[in-house]
Amino acid sequence: MPYYDCLSCGACCQNTPENIAEGFSHYIEIDPAAPLWRRPDLVRKLVVRDDEGTAHLRLHPDGRCVALRGRIGGRVRCEIYRERPMPCRSVEAGSALCQGYRRGRGLRV
Repeated sequence: MPYYDCLSCGACCQNTPENIAEGFSHYIEIDPAAPLWRRPDLVRKLVVRDDEGTAHLRLHPDGRCVALRGRIGGRVRCEIYRERPMPCRSVEAGSALCQGYRRGRGLRV
């Protein structure tokens, strides 16, 4: 089984091709209990709301989360790792979900 290392991946930190094809320009929804809300400085920098008022992590024009540093498939790190919302916490290295994100980015599974 291949070794999966989140610090050399970041595939789950970019809006999926399926979402983009369906016209979803937002990706990670931020739940009301997320630790991120306790950091107003990060909220101002990282949170956007969709037309319905739902909070999401802000994305770069290429679909990557603005909290992600580095290059997907290269060396990456999350600037809000401790405050990340639940959808980010639910992806485990090597899980089926992780492998699906990697496949979607053309990375080895």
